[in-house]
Amino acid sequence: MKKGSLSQLANASGLSKTTISRVINGKGDEYRISKETQEQILRLVRESGYQPDPIARSLRGKSTKTLGLIVPYISNPFFANLSSVIITEAYRQGYSVLLQDTMENPELEDAAMDNLIYRNVDGILAVPCSASPAKLEEVAEDVPLIQVDRYFPDSGLSYISTNNYEGAKMAVSFLIKAGHRNIFCISGPSVSITTQERLRGCRAAIEESGKDIVFASSGNEFSSTNGYVETKLLLSGNDRPTAIFALSNTILLGALEALRENHVKIPEEMSLISFDDNIYMDYLSPSVTRVVQPVSNIGMAAVKLILQSIESKKKPEGHILMSPTIIYRDSVTAPRKA
Repeated sequence: MKKGSLSQLANASGLSKTTISRVINGKGDEYRISKETQEQILRLVRESGYQPDPIARSLRGKSTKTLGLIVPYISNPFFANLSSVIITEAYRQGYSVLLQDTMENPELEDAAMDNLIYRNVDGILAVPCSASPAKLEEVAEDVPLIQVDRYFPDSGLSYISTNNYEGAKMAVSFLIKAGHRNIFCISGPSVSITTQERLRGCRAAIEESGKDIVFASSGNEFSSTNGYVETKLLLSGNDRPTAIFALSNTILLGALEALRENHVKIPEEMSLISFDDNIYMDYLSPSVTRVVQPVSNIGMAAVKLILQSIESKKKPEGHILMSPTIIYRDSVTAPRKA
């Protein structure tokens, strides 16, 4: 077979390239791969005539001074900013970065991790989009891996993220103090810990306020389309809220488009607050109040932690949540009295 036929073996066996590579390199027992699976893989190798790339094999175990970075949708301003910080800091430390965009597709995420392993990266920084940590845990057995922004809290894998609970709690508490009693939240994918923690923070703020608050949430993507559709549906109903909390700046853009199409004045007729910061929000009319994630600190800490793991040859350790802040602008005011 030609170089790169590891993928063909994976397709033929239905097993991951990571598992196949471990067996080929004599590590099947070490990683508790069943004898039956090992025999299946070795039989396919013999039948195919597959020969591992000798250059790649000679490099294995040696530093390539390369990190892998996996993000969902590099077009999202938040992930673009985070990627920029990580790439800049890695370069400053003498490392290059291979960037993989999963487009919120778990299958592409699996393929991205296999690709990074094939390219023999020294470590991986991943913003996961899948519903299970299984693939991440498998890869982390071979390569230092840190979850960034999104994470699986019960997996044992290291992560660095914003305290999303705290940020959402601050945002909704601010709306309540401004007088809002009917609040609508446009959320992201339910499998994402960021969505889960932000919604948990919203509910905690309401509970601690002691006020009679009407709160509802809907949505399934960190996208402008989601923000637009959810806002359009919201405005078609009879019981309109007085404030919208968009759980990302991309959701915010869709919500703004829908509000303006419906000639809803901000903040006089609808207050608006967003999670995530971007400089363009100060140039909108009105400028937008938002929860600010410490993106630079998260990115720099993630690179430092992964490099420490690479140098020490130990698995990364740390479950780090960094505190957000709020930038107060002109998109929130007290609701009009009926």
